[in-house]
Amino acid sequence: MNEAGDAPLILTALLPRDLHARFTALRDAHFPPERNFLEAHVTLFHALPAMCEAELCSHLKRIAGEFAPVKGRVDGLMPLGGGTAIKLSSPDMLYLRDMIADHFHGMLTGQDRHRPALHVTIQNKVAVTEARALQTALADTIEPHAFVFRGLALFRYRGGPWEAVKDFAFRGSGGA
Repeated sequence: MNEAGDAPLILTALLPRDLHARFTALRDAHFPPERNFLEAHVTLFHALPAMCEAELCSHLKRIAGEFAPVKGRVDGLMPLGGGTAIKLSSPDMLYLRDMIADHFHGMLTGQDRHRPALHVTIQNKVAVTEARALQTALADTIEPHAFVFRGLALFRYRGGPWEAVKDFAFRGSGGA
């Protein structure tokens, strides 16, 4: 367990409430319960340094104030080997993520230096056969469609469930 001062920060993109509820229900149904501490989420950064929290909050507040809700798309299922995810796409969200990465260059972990493949994990760390079975079962239920991200959410990681720090709702009129 990390001390309060060194808990890494996780940044996610906020799904619309209906998709969040639907994907959380899928996660609750299919994620191994002993490891399922979280609701559905779209991770943009896995471990931003705790020492950057005040600067990061200021930066995210400015971004959220400038940008309107960001367009995204559900593209279908995404196999994860021993798991299953919902594949998403959003050039605009990746552009915003790049802006944040540029601002904090030199402070990013190796994992966070790379653009993520946007997704929501609904199953992980299961046998490949179990993952494939779920993908077959869900194949006709995950239809491609557009949506908009509501904003960004910042969390602290302390070894278990994430601790919410702050949400930053998009409220501007600009776009990426």
